[in-house]
Amino acid sequence: MSLKLFKRGKIWHYRGTVSGRRIRGSTETEDKTRAQRIAAEREARAWKSHLDGPAATLTFADAAIAYREAGKSTRFLERVEDYWKNTLVRDITAAAVKAAARKLYASAGAATRNRQVIVPTQAVINFAAENDWCAHLKVKRFKVDAKIKEPATLAWVEAFVAHASPHLGALCLFMFATGARIGEAVSIVWDDIDLAAGAARIRQTKTGDERIAHLPPRLVAAIANIPSNRNPTDRVFRYVNRESVRKPWDKACERAGIKKLSPHCCRHGFATTMLQAGVDVKTVAALGGWKDVATLVRVYAHAQGDRTLTNVIFGTNLTQADDEKASNS
Repeated sequence: MSLKLFKRGKIWHYRGTVSGRRIRGSTETEDKTRAQRIAAEREARAWKSHLDGPAATLTFADAAIAYREAGKSTRFLERVEDYWKNTLVRDITAAAVKAAARKLYASAGAATRNRQVIVPTQAVINFAAENDWCAHLKVKRFKVDAKIKEPATLAWVEAFVAHASPHLGALCLFMFATGARIGEAVSIVWDDIDLAAGAARIRQTKTGDERIAHLPPRLVAAIANIPSNRNPTDRVFRYVNRESVRKPWDKACERAGIKKLSPHCCRHGFATTMLQAGVDVKTVAALGGWKDVATLVRVYAHAQGDRTLTNVIFGTNLTQADDEKASNS
């Protein structure tokens, strides 16, 4: 038998090469005799795939292993792997994927079901399709109601900082001044910060890239005031992940007597403030870590409510126009 058994803890696993293809997996049993049968069946499927084509035997588990080994994103993958297990990929239809999303996240909203079930399932299967192992899969997303995002303003941020701990206040300022996502911000370690140069290295969670962000003097002072021994590998803002920020963040909002905005509203505020200050959209996208300028415009660029802004077409000074309106009131 080409597949060899080995133990991981109490459970038997198999691995080996069949017809030039690397295979590994768990038998999910402590019984060696049963494990041998499972491994033999898996090897038989591998030979069937070799003779009849990969689609005849390709399971989601096998496709997921190949997907992982290719270095693809594994975010939200584990739960869908556990759900599909050895289901043949050819039997996974769009309807089956949507049913899985409803079952796995019964009380969740459409966005969560799309992000945590449809996206990873489709990614694995379409990766396999790109390797000619199966057909591509198209799944229509659940409809997500558009939410109006409210950006944080400088006044909101300053009120928040005044009622937050030094490290939480600095986190808020960091997101507002750099456009960092909450996951990116909490991952910053002291080795990423250069206070003398007023710069920080941000590892971008969505794109996998890195960027160097400028730290304005107000932010440099806030970070410098965080009590810390500044061990290079310690997290600057102390939080282990984005979830651990939520409770202290909400309490700071309550103490400040301000509207409860999410941390992401600070990134939103960065984009909105920069755009309304006249910074061109391409520069804002680069400074804030957006790869897609169209997304920045669609999601973050708010229309200003003053209809008289069109006076600029004829060269009217807006400040003068405001003064005239005030004197006539």
